Amino acid sequence: MLKAILFDLDDTLLWDEKSVKVAFETTCQLAEEQYGIQADDFEEKVREIAKRQYATYDTYSFTQMIGINPFEGLWAQFQDEGEEFAKLRELAPGYQQKVWTKALEAFGVKDTAFGSKLAEAFPEARIANAFVFEQTFEVLDKLNPHYSLLLLTNGSPDLQHKKLSLTPELKRYFDHIVVSGAFGKGKPDQAIFEHALDLLSVVREEVVMVGDNLKTDILGASRAGIQSIWINHHGKKPTNVQPSFEITDLGELAPLIKQLEGKKEA
Repeated sequence: MLKAILFDLDDTLLWDEKSVKVAFETTCQLAEEQYGIQADDFEEKVREIAKRQYATYDTYSFTQMIGINPFEGLWAQFQDEGEEFAKLRELAPGYQQKVWTKALEAFGVKDTAFGSKLAEAFPEARIANAFVFEQTFEVLDKLNPHYSLLLLTNGSPDLQHKKLSLTPELKRYFDHIVVSGAFGKGKPDQAIFEHALDLLSVVREEVVMVGDNLKTDILGASRAGIQSIWINHHGKKPTNVQPSFEITDLGELAPLIKQLEGKKEA
């Protein structure tokens, strides 16, 4: 019998991909207005440089383990406990400024002050554009009365709770919120899933994991012996990781849960 549902946060309940895209568009438009650099071309270059620069720091392996991506690094402050987060907190301002300044230089513009302005504009744009999927609250309203819900998200606790503060209605649906940076390991590590089971006082057969990421949500659930529901937003084909079930958007989740339970939809 299904007793609990584990939910990923980014691009499962929060539409993080859209929030990041709009933040880039808004910030890159400033470069186009100031220097005539095509915003789309500039965004592509910023993303490329961010990934490359992010991987040069000795914190990279930690961010990979916890699950903090280069674009989160462009607006995170890392006000978290621990030695690695202290390093990230120290690195972040320089990383953010360097990415935007290097992107300008790639288009022949040497303007450190404007690079700093863009580095400040991106977090403001990201905070101003917090999106959730259209079906998020409808689905949670249906499931919350009948199941224990746990939010299982990778990232900096400071940043993930910042995202939740931008959409404060989300928190009330969850019995527990587990952030990888606070736990010490991120999805797909089996340990964080077992921690979730312990918090819920359930066994693996009584839980299903819902997420959009094959390499973290679905692989991790598989390693822990937990059924998974993959939200395949972009029509990708699974390769080495096979979800238990697949849907294309959140609107299909409640009917699938009903099917799994063999009872009427809540």
